[in-house]
Amino acid sequence: MKLHKLLIVLFAFSLIFGFTYSASAQEEEPWENYTEEQYLQEKSGYEQTISNLNEEIKALDNEIKALDATLKDKNEKVKKAEDELKSYGDPAAYRKDFEEAEKIINTQKEKSGKTPEEAEKMLAALEKSPFKCTGDYATRIAKMKKELEAWKTPKVATNEYTVVKGDCLWKISDKFYKEPKAWFAIWEKNKEGVKAAPPKIPKTIKNPNLIYPGQVLVIPALTDAEKKAAVEKTKKYKNKWHKKRKVVKQEATEEKKDAKKEEKKDVKKEEKKDTKKEEKKDVKKDEKKKDEKKKDEKKDVKKDEKKDEKKK
Repeated sequence: MKLHKLLIVLFAFSLIFGFTYSASAQEEEPWENYTEEQYLQEKSGYEQTISNLNEEIKALDNEIKALDATLKDKNEKVKKAEDELKSYGDPAAYRKDFEEAEKIINTQKEKSGKTPEEAEKMLAALEKSPFKCTGDYATRIAKMKKELEAWKTPKVATNEYTVVKGDCLWKISDKFYKEPKAWFAIWEKNKEGVKAAPPKIPKTIKNPNLIYPGQVLVIPALTDAEKKAAVEKTKKYKNKWHKKRKVVKQEATEEKKDAKKEEKKDVKKEEKKDTKKEEKKDVKKDEKKKDEKKKDEKKDVKKDEKKDEKKK
């Protein structure tokens, strides 16, 4: 607004100066040479200039209002961002709490005097902060979660087990892990070599479906996470095995189909041969009949000739 007022003042000053100059010029010039038409034309020009300047001032006022509104909006956004940043807390304090929790969970565990539940609460608090998305905090949090899971679920003691008649890896897994589908872990541990085996009994388990009485198996210790991984491996193995069976069945089916096709071809060949034989027999019969007819005709001709001779 101050700028507008300054412009108006300058314009008014220019008008006064122009008018004064014009008046002084007119004083120098004789009035009789200054016509009414010239006066009206000059006046109209000044009025049009004033009108144009007023329009420009209105446009500038509108632009200033728009800029003021934009400025206000930007200032509000800056304030909101500053308030949100303050709500995040102190990054230095977050780093301190993070390193303390990391030390307890990754290295000290029981030595720290904390329980797994207390450590879990510390980790949950760290995960709620937006600072977890900065730096390498996310990767370190993932590692802490694994360590915490292992801390909360102690490993089952490693055992040995001697296979008896009627055993299978499924039953043994259920006995030790309360999860029959985790048998893959036992097979993986023993397939290249069991702990011990009687004479003439295989010392390896190449096929998980074939274990023998007397084999001494090593039962590995598993956490809950490792047990879940073993179950997943079991599922993958079973899917792969079923696919192989399907392929074998398909191949066997294809072989049967091919064999049936060959049989059909052979039958058709035999049928064709028989048909040809029958056709040949029929041809021979027809030829015999023709020969017999010819013979009969000759006989009749001879009989007729003899009759004719007797008549003569």
